[in-house]
Amino acid sequence: MRSFRKIILTLGILAIVIGGIWIWISRGNPSKLPLGATEGAQVEIRAPEEETIPTVGIATPVGWGPNEAPTAAHGLAVNRFAAGLNHPRTLLVLPNGDVLVAETDHPQVPGEGGGLFGAIQRFFWNKAGAGNPSPNRIILLRDADGDGSAEARFVLREKDLDSPSGMALVGGKLYVANHNAVLAFDFVPGATAITGNPAKVMDLPAGGNHWMRNLLASADGSKLYVAVGSASNIGENGMEAEKGRAAIFEYDIATGRKRQYGGGLRNPNGMDWSPVTGELWTVVNERDMLGPDLVPDYLTNVPVGAEYGWPWYYWKKYIDERVEEPMPEFLGEYVRKPEFAMGAHTAPLGLRFANEGNRLGSFYNSGAFIARHGSWNRKPLVGYDVVFVVFDEWGNPKSRPAPVLTGFLKEGNKARGRPVWLGFDKTGALLVTDDLGGMVWRVVSPGAAPLPKPKAVETPKMAPVRSIDSATEAQIRRQIEEALSKQ
Repeated sequence: MRSFRKIILTLGILAIVIGGIWIWISRGNPSKLPLGATEGAQVEIRAPEEETIPTVGIATPVGWGPNEAPTAAHGLAVNRFAAGLNHPRTLLVLPNGDVLVAETDHPQVPGEGGGLFGAIQRFFWNKAGAGNPSPNRIILLRDADGDGSAEARFVLREKDLDSPSGMALVGGKLYVANHNAVLAFDFVPGATAITGNPAKVMDLPAGGNHWMRNLLASADGSKLYVAVGSASNIGENGMEAEKGRAAIFEYDIATGRKRQYGGGLRNPNGMDWSPVTGELWTVVNERDMLGPDLVPDYLTNVPVGAEYGWPWYYWKKYIDERVEEPMPEFLGEYVRKPEFAMGAHTAPLGLRFANEGNRLGSFYNSGAFIARHGSWNRKPLVGYDVVFVVFDEWGNPKSRPAPVLTGFLKEGNKARGRPVWLGFDKTGALLVTDDLGGMVWRVVSPGAAPLPKPKAVETPKMAPVRSIDSATEAQIRRQIEEALSKQ
């Protein structure tokens, strides 16, 4: 009888604990601030609210009705460029106007996703409409008649693809970033299938929480830039597991040499070159479980050798006390502050600068378009939109993100779609992939003239420094030289 009571008591306690966890997950720690408080060039970094159990806010997928579409900003029109795709994530517009779309999802990596945490993770992936087996296809879409809708569709490649995301066309090669390697296929625009075997040009760390591996070619086609996200939130599995991650790498196509270009970037995704300054810019998803208003995801330039502090630092000077791994010596002395906050937990993915030939109207003639995939660790939900960040004439972001496409959320907690990636079609319209809705949307300002080539910033170059002197030494040297000259 006693053992029976013991079992009942244990089960009762377990039920209370599970119920408490479920209540916390369903209600969580809602934000009391508007999203705008964590957006912009200058933001207030609030005190952390550490969460042992994460606040979970996931929109229920409902999809798009037959005549539904996102809401375009004033002066813009939106239509379906392509529908019925299977989890389309990234896209690449080819010189002939064909559009490549990667149908892809989280890879199946042996040993990942096990145990209780893995089961919970899979549950929420499924709830969000993700986590299904990856389609592993590149689809070619063709709008031959130029009416803004792709009337032809081809499977360009399936073989050799394993959660593909980044794509770049350089010198007769189509480079594709699987989650674990960069491959190079022989390819000429106009072809509707790739039949040859690829060459592996670069190994990448496999899987992890952030599995997308994105590519950007340099303007002269000599180099590839590869964005690799972290395997974890804050390095909780040890920094050995983060080797080769949380960074942007530069790959020299001719020599095969690789170097880290920028580091401490928890999950860099979309990359693009500023047409004004020529700098590399990226959007980064910051860490979770520090409350609804930390840490702002961000948009930033990435000078060569830049360090952004993950996992030890965020927003240049704030230390994440949860990180157990020893901090590298002197790290705090060279961590950079991001340029622009995109809002806490908005999950920016796609990035494209306004450039020559775009037809979205005069408001969008200087700045960056950004697709925010949407939050999971915040209540109320944020992101689920495409926005525009205005830049000044010197190539610096200013003000707050302005809406371009909204309406992906319905009734506050239901998702028709989730925007992921951006590109410009051959007519200058903006293309937006929507992985949940299975769409590629097209946005244009009817009647708008093509954008002229943005004016580049021209500044005189500094004379090279041949030696390193302290100010005192330089002053003494000048005094000696002046005295000698008077003799």
